[in-house]
Amino acid sequence: MTVFQPSDAAQVAEVVAWASAESQSLEIIAGSSKRGLGRPSRAEHRLDVSRLAGIVDYEPAELVLTARAATPMAEIEAALEAKRQMLAFEPPDWRALIGGGGEPTLGGVLACNLAGPRRVRAGAARDYFLGFSAINGRGEVWKAGGKVVKNVTGYDMCKLQAGAYGTLSVLGEATVKVMPRPETACTLLIQGMADEIAIAELSRALNTPYEVSAAAHLPATVARRSGVAPVAEGLGAVTGLRLEGPAPSVAFRANALETLLGHGIRLDAADTAHFWAEIGRVRPLLETTDRCVWRICPTPSFSPSVMSALRARFASADAYYDWGGGLIWLSLDASEAGSDGGAEAVRAATTPCGGHSTLVVASDAIRGTTSVFEPQQGALAALMRRVKTSFDPRGVLNPGRMHEGQ
Repeated sequence: MTVFQPSDAAQVAEVVAWASAESQSLEIIAGSSKRGLGRPSRAEHRLDVSRLAGIVDYEPAELVLTARAATPMAEIEAALEAKRQMLAFEPPDWRALIGGGGEPTLGGVLACNLAGPRRVRAGAARDYFLGFSAINGRGEVWKAGGKVVKNVTGYDMCKLQAGAYGTLSVLGEATVKVMPRPETACTLLIQGMADEIAIAELSRALNTPYEVSAAAHLPATVARRSGVAPVAEGLGAVTGLRLEGPAPSVAFRANALETLLGHGIRLDAADTAHFWAEIGRVRPLLETTDRCVWRICPTPSFSPSVMSALRARFASADAYYDWGGGLIWLSLDASEAGSDGGAEAVRAATTPCGGHSTLVVASDAIRGTTSVFEPQQGALAALMRRVKTSFDPRGVLNPGRMHEGQ
């Protein structure tokens, strides 16, 4: 195996063009923090783009930041913090969850379309991805989008590249929209709700005009693992609603929600930040050693019934609900889950309610033989193959990372 370490986009293009001409496959890495996501790499060579780093342009007044793809997220977040701004989609750090090393990068976050608890209100990474330059599987440098939203006309290629896990192009540079950081935040905790009641109440709260920016429900066993004392030491299950903005507005909205849902405990800004970071990182709340971890996205109203079916099937099932029930994090004992990591049972419970699922944590052997991402059939599968072929006709970029043979 050869490890290529280009220092600029032109050298990346040369490497990819060579790989295409010689039918040699490439695993694309930068910070290496997300190599455990998706199916294991079977590439013949490695393309390390970690030298393509650094913030190129940051205009706080325009709420726009441009950086090279391998720029560490820590560097970007520090620059934004200095101007009291942030990435609204709240990208989570999954290194402890998937056992990744290195540093998360902007390109990795966008390629995997990651988002944290604020996604229920703000959207995902793709919704803040304004433009980029990249190298396709032919070794051609190409660009799409721009530095302002109105530049995105025609096909929105940013949304196509986000979530493609580097199988379509190698990102060289990306422009993202940033947002002002809220003045303060608090979390309203309601204790003791059963799953079915909690999901209904979260949906009710999200449909109020009180601008809830995150909504989650932790069953009692999960809540006890939290590092936030009022959560871990409470009475059973915990249902949390986050409010952000100017202090008088946050206080008013918290009072209004308590009138609607009943009296709760209020976390201050520091505990709020800690609590929702735990929700996003997953690892502090779920056991992951010798476990298979699933990210399940059902229709929110069906999430309690999905979990009821899975708990009936797996004695080891451990889970909590994010995005008001639109996301379930599920942990299963690996030996009980079996050789497919529980895929057959998970998808049998999820598919009928219009949902989809992703196997996030499992051994290389399981991820190499199981459909990690939701299997695609018929016309959708054919469309995905055509898109892959149009960008990477010889299949040199991260082959098989998402689906077998692609």
